[in-house]
Amino acid sequence: MTIISPSFDLNKVEWRHITDPDCKEFNVDFEYSLLGYNIPNGRLDMLLRYGNLGHCRRHRHVASTMTMVLEGEQHLAEWQPDGSKKSVHRKKGDYALAGSDALPHDEWGGEQGGTILLSMHAPDGILIEYFDETMSNSWTLSVEQYAKSWETGSVYGAKSY
Repeated sequence: MTIISPSFDLNKVEWRHITDPDCKEFNVDFEYSLLGYNIPNGRLDMLLRYGNLGHCRRHRHVASTMTMVLEGEQHLAEWQPDGSKKSVHRKKGDYALAGSDALPHDEWGGEQGGTILLSMHAPDGILIEYFDETMSNSWTLSVEQYAKSWETGSVYGAKSY
């Protein structure tokens, strides 16, 4: 296991900022910090911090994922199989556990932002599937790709279609 940060002290970890001006539907604006990973075992732990109503990219978790809200709020709009959307609102201290192959969703912080801990397990190595604004093009991100992007300072999950 490669440990990047032995602490999840939000003032001590290295944060990297992501925006996507090409996304016109919502404000992609968040920070992330890699805590550790294990490529052979398909494990990745990270922190995600949303600014004031900032969103992360539209995605679904392919890996089983544990989520804990450390600060602020986490909001989700989740696409249901029938095409409807389900709203989820989590507050500081809330815990969630999702199996692999989760539904696509938009995710953002509350008015004061939000910080979450994500612990993901992907036996086949694939963590996340991202979607464009039309939901017609998708691409995946593996534990190995994420770790490599962290090491090289590039943006994880960049479009690859």
